[in-house]
Amino acid sequence: MRSSSSASTPSPTAAPAGASALRLWGLLLVLAGNMLIDALEVSVTVVALPSIGADLGLPLTSAQWMMTGFAIGFGGLMLFGGRVVALLGRREVYLAALLGFAAASVAGAFADGLWLLVATRVVKGLCAALTAPTGLAIIQTAYPAGPLRDRALSVYTLFGASGFTAGLLLSGVLTAVDWRLTLAFPAPVVLVLFLFGLRLIPGSDPGTGRRSRGEPRRYDVAGAATCTAGLLTLVGGIVSVPAHGWTGLRSGGLLAASVLLFAAFVRVERRTPYPLVRFAFLTDGPLARSALGAAALNGSYLGLLFVLTYELQTLHGWHPLRAALALLPAAVPLAATALLSGRMVAAFGTARLIAVGAVFPLAGYLWQLRQSWPLDYATAVLPTTLMVGAGFVLSFAALNTQATARLAPPDRGAGSGLYQSAVQAGAALVPALVAALLVAHRPAVGASPEQYLAACRPALVLVAAVGALGLLAGAAGVRPRRDRGGAAPVAAAATPGARPEPKSGE
Repeated sequence: MRSSSSASTPSPTAAPAGASALRLWGLLLVLAGNMLIDALEVSVTVVALPSIGADLGLPLTSAQWMMTGFAIGFGGLMLFGGRVVALLGRREVYLAALLGFAAASVAGAFADGLWLLVATRVVKGLCAALTAPTGLAIIQTAYPAGPLRDRALSVYTLFGASGFTAGLLLSGVLTAVDWRLTLAFPAPVVLVLFLFGLRLIPGSDPGTGRRSRGEPRRYDVAGAATCTAGLLTLVGGIVSVPAHGWTGLRSGGLLAASVLLFAAFVRVERRTPYPLVRFAFLTDGPLARSALGAAALNGSYLGLLFVLTYELQTLHGWHPLRAALALLPAAVPLAATALLSGRMVAAFGTARLIAVGAVFPLAGYLWQLRQSWPLDYATAVLPTTLMVGAGFVLSFAALNTQATARLAPPDRGAGSGLYQSAVQAGAALVPALVAALLVAHRPAVGASPEQYLAACRPALVLVAAVGALGLLAGAAGVRPRRDRGGAAPVAAAATPGARPEPKSGE
């Protein structure tokens, strides 16, 4: 059996041109295919939530864990995943994560209890935290600079941007048959990717550049554990408030525990010689604004989808596939324009695109507040989803690019990880708050449909408030330039986690 370092590393110069090119395209299909699975996992449970809740007898505050559990695992362990990959090697960790993802998919499909379902979602988030950034790094090293690498990055970007759209469609189709299929279907796909990956994913030297010979491996498990546990208890406390109140033992205890855990996380990170988070990055204006803006954009969008799914399926009785198709106008534009995002950033700069892009989602959320019974799709839902879609087209790549534009090249990996963690934190917190508000304001049994729809208003107000926060963060980056010769934004990288190189001119 050949070693991973020799048998698995594509070598365009050592192999015949035809065989080398075929191998590189095979590797790209593995990486891009897994990126597609990671991306669609975010949205594949959106339309399934009402069916999951009805089948297992779960209130909205419990069903929301299907969305937030994945985001917590992804965001809470993103930086830890990068450390694990650096110390153990890309190939080994990537392949192990694929197997873990497949196993969690099968376990989730057969789970009959809430906590096993939540655990599988967190595990899948962790696996995505191990593979999503690693795939991009493999492309950067396995493909020679030039047209071949550019083409590979374009395909990888397109698959990632299309994942959310694919997840909505699959959620509608599979939920109509059985919601458990939405959890199970990634398993065979990922196993096929694993088999091809055994042959094609290149090896790497674990720990390169991270430690001296003989120095112990420092994973910072304490930092990863306190951060993830803090997010879990915070979300748990939020969704417990409608049933137990702010001062109840369960809700108040969980919220207090989250504060203590986050305090412990800060303490651990400040004391460890190899922290996961370098808090000095938070003083970098573009990174801080990008993280806040992207968290607000992602969180408010998922919060809106949560409300619309509840309104369309639970209140209006729409079929899951019909509900999925109704939500597509918000997701399709980004997938359709993903390959043009770099040109947009080069033409208009990041700051202006982010600021203008934040206006459209907020306008859509405010428009949705005008809803009345019966909810008319053409005049209420469609305009909202189109405006949100326009916001993603304008600002998604710009936010990713601006996040690391001012960091030194060696720091961009850590800065990108911090940015992505913030994005997933928004995806965890806003849907949890939305679910809590929907349950807290639900009218008494026997209320009219108009009253049920009106009870969704506080949740929509929250979504709009988060959208406004994103607009404030974007507007703060648009300032008159005093020094025309100063540094300028860099070229776009539409794939989350990309590491763009600076260049002059905006």
